[in-house]
Amino acid sequence: MIRRIDFAPLDGITKVVFRQVWHRFFGGVDRYFIPFFSPTDQHIMTRKDLRELDPANNGGLPLVPQVMTRRAGDFLWAAEQAGDLGYTEVNLNLGCPSGTVTAKGKGAGFLAKPDQLDQFFDEVFSKVHMPVSVKTRLGIADPAEFGALLAVYDRYPIACLTIHARVQKEKYRGPVHLEEFAQALAESKNPVCYNGDLRTVEDVHALEARFPAVEAVMIGRGAVADPALPRKLRGGPAAAREELQAFTQALYQAYQDYYGQVGTAAQRMREVWFYLIHLFEDAERLNKKLRRFKNPGEYEAVEAAIFQELALRDHAEGDLF
Repeated sequence: MIRRIDFAPLDGITKVVFRQVWHRFFGGVDRYFIPFFSPTDQHIMTRKDLRELDPANNGGLPLVPQVMTRRAGDFLWAAEQAGDLGYTEVNLNLGCPSGTVTAKGKGAGFLAKPDQLDQFFDEVFSKVHMPVSVKTRLGIADPAEFGALLAVYDRYPIACLTIHARVQKEKYRGPVHLEEFAQALAESKNPVCYNGDLRTVEDVHALEARFPAVEAVMIGRGAVADPALPRKLRGGPAAAREELQAFTQALYQAYQDYYGQVGTAAQRMREVWFYLIHLFEDAERLNKKLRRFKNPGEYEAVEAAIFQELALRDHAEGDLF
């Protein structure tokens, strides 16, 4: 039975402004994972990182900071900074499939070197003073790679192992590998959280039926495409049209207040609507306009047309990834 819902970190979207507004309108998740930050060589927290991590900016939300690095010393420094800010857990990103990230051996790219990953964990867990969780994929190119990776993970007291049930090369395309996840769930010595293609209440219930031992899920794109999804999983209502419109308008205004520029705010909304448009019927014509608007006025006109002209679904459909 699912007892915990985590909001996945989506770089560029689920940052401080989005988290605050989304939580105020919908909620339903137990923890929000802050999109990763990568420690600098100088071990200096940038202003951008501090904006995300400063508890004063986060309104008391339950948060877990995520770190991306392949160097144990950098991770330990980041964990110490997180502890000084009051966080009680830090997460290592081994799941990001982006080519620009993996080319540096970070994110899912680190999975190509299990021996080095083992050495990394050996140093980290011998020195760290707070719980460490991990978000991982099944490997680089073949799900069968996960056996060797799980052997590494099992040697360390990982607070929670969140498994996105794809390999790096697949990014977010194609079916998830549930057979390999089943094996990981059965063999892991650490608590396991499932991540991957949870878009509807039915998806989560199907996962529960197949894997009754799973007590935690991480949902990202599904909760941006259907902001009420976690709430529905708690027995709450689907999103109403007026509620969604109030949410998007509040988020747009919050972006304007945060960035001080209406053009930047409109660009941020374009990223949110990349997913949210899937909650509306027959949206392709207006979706094209969302992708191509040139100024805030055009964006505002398209958003108004969406709410005036399109029927609202009770769940998101289509290719969210």
